[in-house]
Amino acid sequence: MIRDFEAGEIDPLAVGAWILGTGGGGSPYLAQLNLKKLYKDGKRVKLIDPQSLDDGDAVAVVSKMGAPLVGQERLVDPAHLARAMQLMEEYTGRKFRAVMSVEIGGGNALSPFLAGAMLDIPVVDADAMGRAYPEAQMTSFAIGDLPMYPLTLVDCRDNEAIVAKAASWKWMERISRKICTEVGSTAATCKAPRTGREVKDWGVLYTVTKAVSLGRAVLEARAAHTNPVEAVLAHEGGKVLFKGKIADVDRTTTGGFLRGSAMIEGLDGDRGSKVELAFQNEWAVAFRDGQPIAMTPDLICLLDTVSGEAIGTETVRYGQRVTVVALPAPEVLTSAKGLEHVGPRAFGYDLDFKSVFAA
Repeated sequence: MIRDFEAGEIDPLAVGAWILGTGGGGSPYLAQLNLKKLYKDGKRVKLIDPQSLDDGDAVAVVSKMGAPLVGQERLVDPAHLARAMQLMEEYTGRKFRAVMSVEIGGGNALSPFLAGAMLDIPVVDADAMGRAYPEAQMTSFAIGDLPMYPLTLVDCRDNEAIVAKAASWKWMERISRKICTEVGSTAATCKAPRTGREVKDWGVLYTVTKAVSLGRAVLEARAAHTNPVEAVLAHEGGKVLFKGKIADVDRTTTGGFLRGSAMIEGLDGDRGSKVELAFQNEWAVAFRDGQPIAMTPDLICLLDTVSGEAIGTETVRYGQRVTVVALPAPEVLTSAKGLEHVGPRAFGYDLDFKSVFAA
């Protein structure tokens, strides 16, 4: 099935994807404005059911790569995402049937829509994470041991690069991240092309629909003056971890990532306790009074207590009233192989994964 992606779905997609991004993927605001401008100019995007792809179809996997904080200063240009796809077509000699995002998180959830609008090809209702993660090997395609090359990268200065081959997913991350850092820690990329069969077997399916539905639930709660955070929990089967205010933020951009931590002082029933949220582009581990209470791959989301708006690692600031919630992760991420790629040890924490949702 293929259908029109309506203009009225842009805002819900941005709201929902910002929550699912677990602090990363970049703020969707600028991509959201870009997509609205493209729609105003008469361009449109179609959304295709992944099960409608032929097994041999070529599918582009696009994203902005780099540190989210840099993306606030160097604006997203849809033409760069489109060019990364065209460069891949030129290199491989194959035309793409459709395009998808590597992650449904934040602004990167809108990346395939920007490219699809520019090139008039449909967007697949799927991604490769079901959330956002910072590194190439942290995808369902990597968990499935699918090929990790080639990769194309385009920046705003007309630099174009192709990584023709890499020894492993981690080597692809190291090489492409180094190029990205050299061009200013932000660039448009087209990852290794996927076949329709690979998307159906290893993609995290229907995440665009999920993000739009989640965003609508939040927007409807705001309009009805009910609790948007409760709407998120009800929609996703989530749990509240902590309520408080941001007391301190330690944040630095290094190596093409945004790294650091946010300290939250408890309010209401959590008064007298503190939670530290450690991040690498995304929220990775939550420590309450020094003890871990939530960790990747469970989705750790920081929400504005009043509006339910997601707060990113680049937008968190002193004084914000926040609610920390956990949402369930896709099964592929919590498998034994998945935890090797995205569990706490993949981020350098000497912790055995324990899900908030474990019985």
